[in-house]
Amino acid sequence: MKILQLVSCRGWSSDAYWAARITRELERRGHAVTLGCRRGTERLVIDRARAEGVSRIETFEFAGGVRPGSDLPDLRRLRTAIAAADVVHVHRGKEHWLAAAAARLAGGRPIVRTRHIAGAIRAHAGNRWLYKRATALVVAVTEAIRGQYLAAGLVQADRVVTLAGGADAEAYRPRPADPALRRALGAREGQPLVGVVSGLRGMKGHRVVIEAAARLAREGVRPPIVFVGRGPTEAALRDASTRAGLDGQVTFAGFATDLPAVMVALDLGLYVPIESDGMSRVVFEYLAAGRPLVAARVGVVPEVLVDGEHAALVPAGDADALAATLRALVDDPARRARLGEAGRRLFLERFSGARVAAALEAHYARLVAA
Repeated sequence: MKILQLVSCRGWSSDAYWAARITRELERRGHAVTLGCRRGTERLVIDRARAEGVSRIETFEFAGGVRPGSDLPDLRRLRTAIAAADVVHVHRGKEHWLAAAAARLAGGRPIVRTRHIAGAIRAHAGNRWLYKRATALVVAVTEAIRGQYLAAGLVQADRVVTLAGGADAEAYRPRPADPALRRALGAREGQPLVGVVSGLRGMKGHRVVIEAAARLAREGVRPPIVFVGRGPTEAALRDASTRAGLDGQVTFAGFATDLPAVMVALDLGLYVPIESDGMSRVVFEYLAAGRPLVAARVGVVPEVLVDGEHAALVPAGDADALAATLRALVDDPARRARLGEAGRRLFLERFSGARVAAALEAHYARLVAA
């Protein structure tokens, strides 16, 4: 099939990541896939999509809001691109509306929309036309998001599906860790390295990790902890770590250029946001890498993971529960190994990029045939 994926992100968001990953996975399955990106995002989006292995990229203005001066040229170019495609897959509202109009001008093509974030979906007249008349299928990355569409009455149940996951099973395969990288991340001989891979933002739960670590430190349990990522709360988190007496125990490693290598360097991964942030891609990267995982019960986590079987689940924002779970896992390497192996099996069976692409391929083929 000839597939056109469109994503208007300004930066490397979950939308851009998912579009690039699935583009690459569909290419691996033999399809001709073009990824349409916003012009001017070479450094933040396009270069990273190429790093994911995407080979065909086109650019459009995809200006924010309604901008006739740039929307009309985009519409003309999209009409040509859509006429050459079998199916169009969009990821945000801007390209959704443009593709819907361009597809009509091109004689009609099935349009698929993925929604990546949880949030109210308004059932106003425009959206009723967009989803009921112009969209063939909606893909939600969590069951909660699917439920929001059904509650809004915008699509029938058979036209909205949930496809969670999408990480690259090969890139994130379990393998021996680089000792030098482990040392750079703060690892210590004989102690498991605990890591949080996430942007440093308030909702991501880093303060809960610091509170839990402080509780454990008072009991003499001080595993090395590394925060991998950057963000606006870094200075405040550094200060909180110092005030909690965790200097030398908590490492701020900054942005990782080789995330798969970082993942396998960890002995225990943490995903503990205060609230859901949609697709939670790092959850699936931990699983793909075979890392034992402690995860807060938010977003996709309770939908896909069974506590004690695939991961250790804790209430969001509960530092006491996180401390107790960390204490148990730090002292139990056999349990960590079991969780890591079970998580990897689950990922391969249900949530790898190849699995998501195969499911999409089946949906695309059904829509094209119809």
